[in-house]
Amino acid sequence: MSISESELSSTHDIDLLYNDHHHWLLNWLRKKLGCPHHAADLAHDTFVKIMLKPVHGGLHTPRAYLTTIAHGLVVDHIRRKELEYAYLEIITSLPEPKIPSPETRLILLETLIRIDILLTGLNPKARSAFLMSRLDGLSHAEIAVCLGTSVSSVEKYIATALHHCYRVNRSVI
Repeated sequence: MSISESELSSTHDIDLLYNDHHHWLLNWLRKKLGCPHHAADLAHDTFVKIMLKPVHGGLHTPRAYLTTIAHGLVVDHIRRKELEYAYLEIITSLPEPKIPSPETRLILLETLIRIDILLTGLNPKARSAFLMSRLDGLSHAEIAVCLGTSVSSVEKYIATALHHCYRVNRSVI
């Protein structure tokens, strides 16, 4: 089925796309994730993204389009799960009195995920310099030693990271 740009913008045609390809997408996601519940969530999220972002230039290969969107959601899902797992490992290693409440844990995990989203796409040195500066409180000179680079490079990395976070944050709002 080939769908033109004008067709995909209507609710009726999104319904057709959903009816024609939802089952296929759900099976594709089940194979990728191994969990029918996560697959159902990501299939739903895929169609929500389609409804929120109009297609430009027509949609001649709907399954390729769906796969591209769903693949990005799968990558994000896996990254969030890895982050959550690492966070929970740290929490379980804390002594009993220092373990945060469930509400605080949720807030901290959501904050970590938000930071991860903000820093996605940065080159590794810029991300490391930014985190060392903001989380570890290291000076630019200390970061330069850790990264094996100059102080002026560290300043550029941090400026790049701040600019990147600003752009990403503005596009999400």
